Amino acid sequence: MAEAIAKACLEQIFFEAHTHNRWQDKPVPDELLRQLVDVMKMGPTSANQSPARIVFVKTPEAKKRLEPHLSEGNRTKTMAAPVCAIIGYDLKFYDYLPKLFPHTDARSWFAGKPDQIVETSAFRNGTLQGAYFIIAARALGLDTGPMSGFGNAGVDGEFFAGTSVKSNFLCNLGYGDPAGVHPRSPRFSFEEMATIV
Repeated sequence: MAEAIAKACLEQIFFEAHTHNRWQDKPVPDELLRQLVDVMKMGPTSANQSPARIVFVKTPEAKKRLEPHLSEGNRTKTMAAPVCAIIGYDLKFYDYLPKLFPHTDARSWFAGKPDQIVETSAFRNGTLQGAYFIIAARALGLDTGPMSGFGNAGVDGEFFAGTSVKSNFLCNLGYGDPAGVHPRSPRFSFEEMATIV
Protein backbone atom coordinates (compact mmCIF):
# COMPACT_ATOMS: atom_id res chain seq x y z
CA MET A 1 0.00 0.00 0.00
CA ALA A 2 1.31 3.41 -0.97
CA GLU A 3 2.12 5.94 1.74
CA ALA A 4 1.94 9.72 1.61
CA ILE A 5 5.10 11.30 0.22
CA ALA A 6 7.22 13.55 2.40
CA LYS A 7 5.98 17.08 3.03
CA ALA A 8 9.14 18.41 1.37
CA CYS A 9 8.09 16.70 -1.86
CA LEU A 10 4.65 18.30 -1.76
CA GLU A 11 6.27 21.66 -1.07
CA GLN A 12 8.57 21.31 -4.11
CA ILE A 13 5.86 20.12 -6.48
CA PHE A 14 2.90 22.21 -5.32
CA PHE A 15 3.00 24.53 -2.31
CA GLU A 16 6.29 26.32 -2.91
CA ALA A 17 6.36 25.97 -6.70
CA HIS A 18 5.44 28.95 -8.85
CA THR A 19 5.08 29.75 -12.54
CA HIS A 20 8.39 31.31 -13.53
CA ASN A 21 8.85 34.31 -15.80
CA ARG A 22 12.60 34.90 -15.49
CA TRP A 23 15.36 32.37 -15.87
CA GLN A 24 18.89 31.80 -14.67
CA ASP A 25 21.50 31.40 -17.37
CA LYS A 26 21.89 27.72 -16.62
CA PRO A 27 21.40 25.05 -19.30
CA VAL A 28 19.08 22.07 -19.03
CA PRO A 29 20.89 18.90 -20.12
CA ASP A 30 19.27 16.74 -22.80
CA GLU A 31 19.54 13.76 -20.46
CA LEU A 32 17.31 15.55 -17.94
CA LEU A 33 14.71 16.16 -20.68
CA ARG A 34 14.78 12.45 -21.49
CA GLN A 35 14.33 11.63 -17.81
CA LEU A 36 11.42 14.07 -17.64
CA VAL A 37 9.61 12.27 -20.46
CA ASP A 38 10.34 8.89 -18.88
CA VAL A 39 8.67 10.03 -15.66
CA MET A 40 5.65 11.85 -17.14
CA LYS A 41 4.74 9.01 -19.50
CA MET A 42 3.94 6.80 -16.50
CA GLY A 43 0.86 8.85 -15.56
CA PRO A 44 -2.47 7.22 -16.49
CA THR A 45 -4.44 7.96 -19.65
CA SER A 46 -7.64 6.34 -20.90
CA ALA A 47 -6.79 2.95 -22.43
CA ASN A 48 -3.15 4.02 -22.17
CA GLN A 49 -3.71 6.29 -25.19
CA SER A 50 -0.62 8.41 -24.47
CA PRO A 51 -1.44 11.03 -27.12
CA ALA A 52 1.01 13.69 -25.87
CA ARG A 53 3.81 14.65 -28.23
CA ILE A 54 6.53 17.05 -27.12
CA VAL A 55 8.98 19.24 -29.00
CA PHE A 56 11.72 20.69 -26.80
CA VAL A 57 12.66 24.02 -28.37
CA LYS A 58 16.20 24.56 -27.17
CA THR A 59 18.55 25.78 -29.88
CA PRO A 60 18.72 29.46 -30.94
CA GLU A 61 17.59 28.42 -34.42
CA ALA A 62 14.50 26.63 -33.10
CA LYS A 63 13.66 29.53 -30.81
CA LYS A 64 13.70 31.90 -33.78
CA ARG A 65 11.16 29.65 -35.49
CA LEU A 66 8.94 29.78 -32.42
CA GLU A 67 9.29 33.49 -31.64
CA PRO A 68 6.93 34.93 -34.30
CA HIS A 69 4.08 32.77 -33.01
CA LEU A 70 4.30 33.96 -29.39
CA SER A 71 2.11 36.69 -27.96
CA GLU A 72 3.96 39.87 -27.06
CA GLY A 73 3.75 39.15 -23.32
CA ASN A 74 5.31 35.71 -23.70
CA ARG A 75 8.08 36.50 -26.17
CA THR A 76 10.87 37.81 -23.95
CA LYS A 77 10.53 35.23 -21.19
CA THR A 78 10.31 32.35 -23.66
CA MET A 79 13.38 33.46 -25.58
CA ALA A 80 15.26 33.70 -22.27
CA ALA A 81 14.17 30.28 -21.01
CA PRO A 82 16.71 27.49 -21.53
CA VAL A 83 13.97 25.30 -23.05
CA CYS A 84 10.41 25.80 -24.22
CA ALA A 85 8.41 22.58 -24.51
CA ILE A 86 5.57 22.49 -27.02
CA ILE A 87 3.02 20.09 -25.57
CA GLY A 88 0.95 18.63 -28.37
CA TYR A 89 -1.51 15.79 -28.85
CA ASP A 90 -1.69 13.26 -31.67
CA LEU A 91 -5.09 12.91 -33.34
CA LYS A 92 -4.04 9.50 -34.64
CA PHE A 93 -3.12 8.17 -31.21
CA TYR A 94 -5.36 5.17 -31.90
CA ASP A 95 -2.89 3.78 -34.45
CA TYR A 96 -0.58 3.00 -31.51
CA LEU A 97 -3.19 1.28 -29.35
CA PRO A 98 -2.33 -2.24 -30.61
CA LYS A 99 1.08 -1.65 -29.00
CA LEU A 100 0.01 0.38 -25.96
CA PHE A 101 -3.24 -1.46 -25.10
CA PRO A 102 -2.67 -4.90 -26.65
CA HIS A 103 -5.19 -7.01 -24.73
CA THR A 104 -8.18 -5.84 -26.78
CA ASP A 105 -8.95 -4.10 -30.08
CA ALA A 106 -9.02 -0.57 -28.65
CA ARG A 107 -8.08 0.94 -32.03
CA SER A 108 -11.57 0.12 -33.31
CA TRP A 109 -13.06 2.37 -30.61
CA PHE A 110 -11.67 5.41 -32.43
CA ALA A 111 -10.60 4.60 -36.00
CA GLY A 112 -13.23 5.84 -38.44
CA LYS A 113 -15.28 7.49 -35.70
CA PRO A 114 -16.44 11.12 -35.84
CA ASP A 115 -13.69 13.68 -35.47
CA GLN A 116 -15.28 15.02 -32.30
CA ILE A 117 -14.83 11.71 -30.50
CA VAL A 118 -11.19 11.43 -31.53
CA GLU A 119 -10.35 15.09 -30.84
CA THR A 120 -12.04 15.07 -27.43
CA SER A 121 -10.15 11.98 -26.32
CA ALA A 122 -6.82 13.14 -27.71
CA PHE A 123 -7.16 16.60 -26.18
CA ARG A 124 -8.37 15.35 -22.79
CA ASN A 125 -5.68 12.72 -22.37
CA GLY A 126 -2.97 14.90 -23.89
CA THR A 127 -3.86 17.63 -21.40
CA LEU A 128 -3.64 15.10 -18.56
CA GLN A 129 -0.15 14.22 -19.78
CA GLY A 130 0.72 17.91 -19.92
CA ALA A 131 -0.16 18.19 -16.24
CA TYR A 132 1.96 15.14 -15.46
CA PHE A 133 4.76 16.87 -17.41
CA ILE A 134 4.67 19.90 -15.09
CA ILE A 135 4.59 17.74 -11.97
CA ALA A 136 7.44 15.55 -13.23
CA ALA A 137 9.55 18.58 -14.15
CA ARG A 138 9.14 20.06 -10.67
CA ALA A 139 9.85 16.69 -9.06
CA LEU A 140 13.13 16.51 -11.01
CA GLY A 141 14.23 19.95 -9.82
CA LEU A 142 13.20 22.05 -12.80
CA ASP A 143 11.10 25.18 -12.67
CA THR A 144 8.21 25.57 -15.09
CA GLY A 145 6.39 28.34 -16.89
CA PRO A 146 3.29 26.82 -18.52
CA MET A 147 1.31 29.17 -20.76
CA SER A 148 -1.10 29.77 -23.56
CA GLY A 149 -0.61 33.00 -25.48
CA PHE A 150 0.65 31.74 -28.82
CA GLY A 151 -0.72 31.08 -32.28
CA ASN A 152 -1.59 27.38 -32.46
CA ALA A 153 -1.89 27.31 -36.23
CA GLY A 154 1.51 28.93 -36.69
CA VAL A 155 3.21 26.64 -34.18
CA ASP A 156 1.55 23.60 -35.76
CA GLY A 157 2.71 24.66 -39.21
CA GLU A 158 6.25 25.29 -38.00
CA PHE A 159 6.78 22.27 -35.76
CA PHE A 160 4.11 19.67 -36.60
CA ALA A 161 3.69 20.11 -40.36
CA GLY A 162 2.78 16.90 -42.15
CA THR A 163 1.78 15.14 -38.93
CA SER A 164 -1.47 14.47 -37.08
CA VAL A 165 -0.24 16.42 -34.04
CA LYS A 166 -1.77 19.67 -32.77
CA SER A 167 -0.30 22.00 -30.16
CA ASN A 168 -2.02 22.34 -26.80
CA PHE A 169 0.13 24.62 -24.63
CA LEU A 170 3.72 25.72 -24.08
CA CYS A 171 5.86 25.20 -21.00
CA ASN A 172 9.12 27.02 -20.40
CA LEU A 173 11.67 24.96 -18.47
CA GLY A 174 14.83 25.74 -16.61
CA TYR A 175 16.04 27.13 -13.32
CA GLY A 176 13.91 30.11 -12.38
CA ASP A 177 15.03 33.48 -11.11
CA PRO A 178 12.99 34.09 -7.93
CA ALA A 179 13.02 37.84 -8.68
CA GLY A 180 10.59 37.21 -11.53
CA VAL A 181 7.99 35.32 -9.49
CA HIS A 182 4.66 37.05 -8.87
CA PRO A 183 2.96 36.74 -5.48
CA ARG A 184 0.79 33.66 -5.14
CA SER A 185 -2.70 34.27 -6.51
CA PRO A 186 -5.68 33.24 -4.36
CA ARG A 187 -7.10 29.73 -4.55
CA PHE A 188 -10.61 28.50 -3.79
CA SER A 189 -11.40 26.98 -0.42
CA PHE A 190 -12.50 23.36 -0.32
CA GLU A 191 -16.13 24.43 0.08
CA GLU A 192 -15.96 26.68 -2.97
CA MET A 193 -14.76 23.96 -5.30
CA ALA A 194 -15.62 20.56 -3.86
CA THR A 195 -18.45 18.55 -2.35
CA ILE A 196 -18.42 15.20 -0.61
CA VAL A 197 -21.64 13.26 -1.21
